[in-house]
Amino acid sequence: MTPFEDLRSYVTIPRVTGLRLSPDGTWLAATVQQPDPDGKKYSTSIWRILVGGDGGPPPSGPSSQPIRLTQSAQGEDGPAFLPDGSLLFVSRRPDPAAGSADGQGGEQDGAKPALWLLPAAGGDARRTARGTPGLMFSSPLLPGAAGLDDEAQRRQRRKDAGVSAILHEAAPVRYWDHDLGPDQPRLLAAVAADGGLAGPPRDLTPQPGRALDEQSADLSPDGTRAVTGWAVWDDEADLRAEVAVIDTVTGERRTLLADLGRDFTDPHISPDGAKVVAAARTHDSYEKAGDATLVVVPITGGDPADLLPGLDRRPSEAAWAPDSQAVYFTADDHGRCPVFRADLAGSAVTRITTDDGAYSNLCPSPEGRFLYALRAAVDSPPGPVRIDLTLPGSPPQALPSPGGQIELPGRLTEVEAAADDGAVIRGWLALPAPASEQQPAPLLLWVHGGPRMSWNSWSWRWNPWLMVARGYAVLLPDPGLSTGYGHDFVGRGHGEWGARPYSDLMAITDATAARPDIDQTRMAAMGGSYGGYMANWIAGHTDRFQAIVSHAGLWALDQMFGTTDLPSYWRRLFGDPLTSPERYVANSPHHHLGAITTPMLVIHGDKDYRVPVGEALRLWAELTTRPGGAAGMKFLYFPDENHWILNPGNAAVWYEAVLAFLATHLLGEPWHRPDLL
Repeated sequence: MTPFEDLRSYVTIPRVTGLRLSPDGTWLAATVQQPDPDGKKYSTSIWRILVGGDGGPPPSGPSSQPIRLTQSAQGEDGPAFLPDGSLLFVSRRPDPAAGSADGQGGEQDGAKPALWLLPAAGGDARRTARGTPGLMFSSPLLPGAAGLDDEAQRRQRRKDAGVSAILHEAAPVRYWDHDLGPDQPRLLAAVAADGGLAGPPRDLTPQPGRALDEQSADLSPDGTRAVTGWAVWDDEADLRAEVAVIDTVTGERRTLLADLGRDFTDPHISPDGAKVVAAARTHDSYEKAGDATLVVVPITGGDPADLLPGLDRRPSEAAWAPDSQAVYFTADDHGRCPVFRADLAGSAVTRITTDDGAYSNLCPSPEGRFLYALRAAVDSPPGPVRIDLTLPGSPPQALPSPGGQIELPGRLTEVEAAADDGAVIRGWLALPAPASEQQPAPLLLWVHGGPRMSWNSWSWRWNPWLMVARGYAVLLPDPGLSTGYGHDFVGRGHGEWGARPYSDLMAITDATAARPDIDQTRMAAMGGSYGGYMANWIAGHTDRFQAIVSHAGLWALDQMFGTTDLPSYWRRLFGDPLTSPERYVANSPHHHLGAITTPMLVIHGDKDYRVPVGEALRLWAELTTRPGGAAGMKFLYFPDENHWILNPGNAAVWYEAVLAFLATHLLGEPWHRPDLL
């Protein structure tokens, strides 16, 4: 038995979600997510992982095992270090001065996230200065609030009056799963002293509007400058992201990076304080897909330099080398997400990792020899590793992990096929241990979301091994629009979300189904988000599958344009549905309703603002009101979940319902309604 045979056991597995390296390079602060004692939601705690530092081997023996540093029932997150090794973190734990000295009690009435400090080990605020006890953090304040006291009074007046209304005079209104406003994120700066703050925080961004929503910021080593992403919305609710520099003493703000045709995000200041690296993404247009790179610019201003000229990959996370002469970054590449190094001198790019891993949370060591990171893969959950930069190509060294080791119920292999135009389509195939020519496994085609994504890493939410444990072979392909195969491959389905990727998916499904260890008479398809869109598209274009599961799927594109939280994305790609409806018509699954004969399980959360629940409600209504349309169709609805299904109980029920639906139509088992439904 593995943890994947029992869903209730699966959702309790500890999940390592982040890393931060201490200033002296001797230990990692890891964030770990687990269900609360009552099992109703996940909370995060902070753990200590010893790594040795200074080029020595990691500690060994019982004393080297990870240690949990924070214990409150409310959880802690966002660890960040002060130069002396003190750890900052954010928590809703009760204030000991309010009657709970150990932080173990229940949440205080109206308790909100607060900044805490653990001497010589603990916590967060966003970013901290690396050379001084200065710190910067983000906090939501109401418009017009002149300081924290005024903010508290304004909130209390709204609460006393029973007002929850939000007045909007410009976009945006909401984002993914939450309403925006009436408060606005602001950046505040402070100085740590004597276990607290030397004075009240200084507001660096008064009246920012919605400029700091979903933006990241960084503080210079001397604490005198901050850089931050800065969102700019135009009159048509179109978003452009810039980077601004703020003087933390005077509050003066100036624009560092801006371009009408590009977004600049995720700025990081170099250790010497002289340069800034940021992601630069060219806007999509109706004619072609946008591209992405990293740029470096002097913090004093100037023209940005492309750090990755000629690299046909889309960078994601970036981190400065300690000498400020290079940047480490990750990028999807053929079903992996390796680490690369880009040198500022000559813009040379070197691949650091050569295994099948997908890396994140890059933490270069102070002396520059090691790189610490989380390593994951399709067959391996995230765990901390150490990469020796002096031994190019050497395998990463696994460090003790709070998540432990997990045994899988099967094996992973790569598959590929030639599309109808000759392009090579590749993917991963997860096979149950007994699968063979004598015992072929039913096939489940699982389409990833995005659509600019790749099946290259572990997913707790979309985990194929739960299906493998029940005997299914799970195909995880990267069709056109996927990342990791170059810009032309991303543009392969540009403006043609339905037909082109569908053809790619059918080509690799054909090749996989022809394997002797696959039973091609028993096949199903499923996906979430863009994968849910494609599940809806597949349902209207073939009857080769015995069952289809559509989670958070797009159904009527012109309808969704007016209800999604980000219509500007669609305007760039598909145009305006009122003035140029051609692509909406050509790519909308709802035009193929009459061809759907395959039983479908439709799943959606009510708090999904990216793909609003109206998509599922209309799909369900149209499936069930046509003559004979309700046969085999089911709708699983989550009133309190968003684009993803996050609470442990709901996640377990999600998988129970999907597995029961697949078993009914692929294995011939009678429909088994999950007990809790």
